[in-house]
Amino acid sequence: MHERELMSLLNSVDEVEEASWQERALCAQTDPEAFFPEKGGSTRDAKKVCVGCEVRSECLEYALSNDERFGIWGGLSERERRKLKKRAV
Repeated sequence: MHERELMSLLNSVDEVEEASWQERALCAQTDPEAFFPEKGGSTRDAKKVCVGCEVRSECLEYALSNDERFGIWGGLSERERRKLKKRAV
C-alpha cells in the first residue's frame, strides 16, 4: 500500500470515529443554540446536558485538539478550556 493510500485510509477511519462519538452525543438531540450562548449568556442548560453524556471526554478532547474557541464542549466553556490548556502547559 502506498503512503498516500495509507494516509487516506487512516483519515477515513478518523472521520468515522469522530462521527460516531458525535452521533452519540446528547447535544445532537437538543437545541444547539444552548451550546453557543450569547456573550454573557447562561451556560447552565448546556452543562446539564453534558453531565449525563457518555461521550463528554471525547467531546472535550476534540475541542482541545481542534482549538474550538466558541461554545460548550465536553461540559466546559471557552474560558474553562483556556484555563485547562494553560494548566497543562
